Amino acid sequence: MASLQELRGLRTAPELDGDQRGQLMLELEPRLAGCAWFTIGIMAPSSAGAITALRATEARLHWSALEASPAAEIPSPQGAGPVFLKGNQSTGQFSLRQEDGLGTGILITGHAPANPDAEDTWGPLPLDFFS
Repeated sequence: MASLQELRGLRTAPELDGDQRGQLMLELEPRLAGCAWFTIGIMAPSSAGAITALRATEARLHWSALEASPAAEIPSPQGAGPVFLKGNQSTGQFSLRQEDGLGTGILITGHAPANPDAEDTWGPLPLDFFS
């Protein structure tokens, strides 16, 4: 995997070496810069893993931290089973639900109301991509 295009359609994020990670980040950064706000989807084996990936992404990309939706039922970190986290910068919140049959990885969708051509979804990226 050497490009964002090659990630499209994958169910699970591939293993990447340092060079591949660097190349993908170089490709991703200008695309992110063209967007006004983002949604993020994280498929992880646990709620703790999903929240860790969210916080690392927020820190690396200098995003404000999202808060758990008041209606969110966050599965306990000890709970078995995969989860899907969906975060939305527009609302400032994330929700988390247990869901079987998922792959693993981070999906980011950029939103650019003033420039719809810049909008896209990128990933799946490895859970530790932004760590």
